[in-house]
Amino acid sequence: MTNIKVTLNECPKNKPTDQTKLGFGEYFTDHMFIMPYDKGQGWHDPQILPYGPISLDPAAMVLHYGQEVFEGLKAYRTKDGRILLFRPEENFKRLNRSNARLCIPEIDEQLALKGLCELIKVEKSWVPTECGTSLYIRPFVIAIDPHLGVRSANHYLFIIILSPVGAYYAEGINPVKILVEKDYVRTVKGGMGEAKTGGNYASSLKEQYEAKHKDFTQVLWLDGVERKYIEEVGTMNVFFKIDGEIITPALQGSILPGITRKSCIELLKSWGFTVSERKISIDEIVAANENRKLEEAFGTGTAAVISPIGQLNWGEKVISINDNKIGDISQKLYDELTGIFWGNTEDKFGWTCEIK
Repeated sequence: MTNIKVTLNECPKNKPTDQTKLGFGEYFTDHMFIMPYDKGQGWHDPQILPYGPISLDPAAMVLHYGQEVFEGLKAYRTKDGRILLFRPEENFKRLNRSNARLCIPEIDEQLALKGLCELIKVEKSWVPTECGTSLYIRPFVIAIDPHLGVRSANHYLFIIILSPVGAYYAEGINPVKILVEKDYVRTVKGGMGEAKTGGNYASSLKEQYEAKHKDFTQVLWLDGVERKYIEEVGTMNVFFKIDGEIITPALQGSILPGITRKSCIELLKSWGFTVSERKISIDEIVAANENRKLEEAFGTGTAAVISPIGQLNWGEKVISINDNKIGDISQKLYDELTGIFWGNTEDKFGWTCEIK
């Protein structure tokens, strides 16, 4: 396998002293992984370098045409000091699916995982130890050709950066308020909704900004054609428990195939729950609530893990869910997943891998 050159930072940063106040994405470690791509040569010369600015031509294609993809995963510190990753191979598989959608050359997934593991070995002292903290991992690819004209690039950079983090939402595991979007759409089937690319998030900023000013945590997006079928929350896939059935929108090309989503489905089925991946309309949610059959709702994602939904606002309708309390399913999934993350629960699925 390709060797990875390591250049250590001679001026390391001071680490945050209070791990209870890390926030999310505020601090960055001393090193990063970087690997260039050149047409005719492929991906080559992987390196671990001191973290710092990268030089881009003002005409770099990523700045003008948005040809880029990214991923998000975490490393966790166990009580006995080990460092665990959760299903990292799934992240690099998804990265390559996003690459395919954005016309970016495929990356060797084993090399990417090796690069990540070597980077974390260098940065192991940055993996926080406080309960609920982790090391967030951001792999990304950007097009760097200095060219004005719409086409796929001939030159790219694959980079991995690391950030010690606390909870993504200030509410933590407490239920959040979600605004169901009526005026804007994020993506449609056939678009880029199933790819993890910046454009999908840029299209959500306007309404997310407005939702924040209305005291909502996030926005729940409906489909972009009929404007009635539930898709996902801005940073999470979404689940509903209705009359004993656990329902999550089917993957039909317009929502992100979340790895936490996939893991929750596998866990729920292993526990004997009925899980349906299907279309579900906001009208069905309203009716279930009115008939007192809407038992629980929650979001899933790498950043927040499990985020119970206590309230949905759809126009003039206010849907209060489970008396704005954490539901049994949300709590069980959260406990099981975080137990696996931090090595406190038996990993029966073989989902974690240790950095050695």
